[in-house]
Amino acid sequence: MTAAHRIMDLLFGRWRSQILYAGAELGVFDHLDAGRPTGAPAVAAQIGADPAQLYRLMRALGSLDLLAEDDSRGFRLTEAGALLREDHPHSLRAMVLLEAGPQHYAIWKHLVPILREGGEDGCEREFGARIFEYLGRDPDYAAVFNRAMTSYSSIQTEWAVAALADEDFSALASLCDIAGGFGHLACRLAAAYPHLAVTGLDLPEVVGDAERLLAPRLGLSDRVRYIGGDMFRRAPPADAYTLKNTLHDWTDEECVRILRNLRRAATGPGRLYVIEHVVPGPEEPHFAKLFDIHMMCATGGRERTAGEYAELLAASGWRYEATRQAAGALQSVVVAGAG
Repeated sequence: MTAAHRIMDLLFGRWRSQILYAGAELGVFDHLDAGRPTGAPAVAAQIGADPAQLYRLMRALGSLDLLAEDDSRGFRLTEAGALLREDHPHSLRAMVLLEAGPQHYAIWKHLVPILREGGEDGCEREFGARIFEYLGRDPDYAAVFNRAMTSYSSIQTEWAVAALADEDFSALASLCDIAGGFGHLACRLAAAYPHLAVTGLDLPEVVGDAERLLAPRLGLSDRVRYIGGDMFRRAPPADAYTLKNTLHDWTDEECVRILRNLRRAATGPGRLYVIEHVVPGPEEPHFAKLFDIHMMCATGGRERTAGEYAELLAASGWRYEATRQAAGALQSVVVAGAG
């Protein structure tokens, strides 16, 4: 690819994400399968769309290798397209609706002013509130946000468990997953380490949504409990803590407050596992370096290097030990002990 083609490819990347979003929002993928080709008119009748216009969208989705078109204008799902069905066990449809949706599209337009001026993130500039406050104001956005976090969590959890495969958990009796949502990571760790008593801490309105809590559905209610609280105020006592996609939402000062609360509450061996997109050195292109700009727009937080995490840990009473990453994973686990 020439330099000019590379620039063109980058420039029109937004077209791809919006074509992807339109297909996911309309539910196109839910009305196709990998075996039997289906034409645009049949899909249009199911989703309430104009057949001629929908054909053009499906043709474009085919050019993105999400659909496969035959000579009779029939379409089948590709392996990647199947991940955009709502009923796929590892569906990424909600992630598409969130990251390419209107709210996140809007906050990115503030990137240049943020870079020039510093100060508020894009969510504050666009909606007048930081993202977690805005979630309480917009229930439709909150529903998409929660579904997206749950859908992507399955992949991230497996990366984390694989990265910790050589970690010795035998000396731990209890573990608390901080800001753990409905308990995906907490339940996975409880299943992997049956001797652990696991707690999930999140805001009262999150853990109060009983229908969405995973432990009862997985038969783990006797070993996974939920506590409503605020990680900025206090944490429940535990031998170990996990934080997945939590610290990147906050400034350095806010991270130190969270980590100090955990250090004060830690019991026994005092272990800490921070699961994030860790930024590698300058010679390595990496998704974390792109995600960092998204965090600039969305939360005012940031992705960090292993060295930057080590500094946060030292400032809050923890001792950095290692950064571990499973093969092929985009995320890493920063491991720390009681300082």
